Amino acid sequence: MSDAIKEVMAQVLQVDAASIDEGTSTNSVERWDSLRHMQLILALEDEFGIQFPDEMIPNLLNYSALDAAVSTLKSD
Repeated sequence: MSDAIKEVMAQVLQVDAASIDEGTSTNSVERWDSLRHMQLILALEDEFGIQFPDEMIPNLLNYSALDAAVSTLKSD
């Protein structure tokens, strides 16, 4: 599943999927602004058939948090 998350991130953020790792965050990706953040959230919801709770979205500012959230929501 983490490879699929990286692919979605790469498409939305316009970066190479191979460059996405545990340290990838809004601080390390210049293009990861608030608009792309919402595009990323929507793309992940579509890809995995999930819906992030509104209160969770502001905290999903790095790859690790996104991976954990998707894993949790997919298992529910």
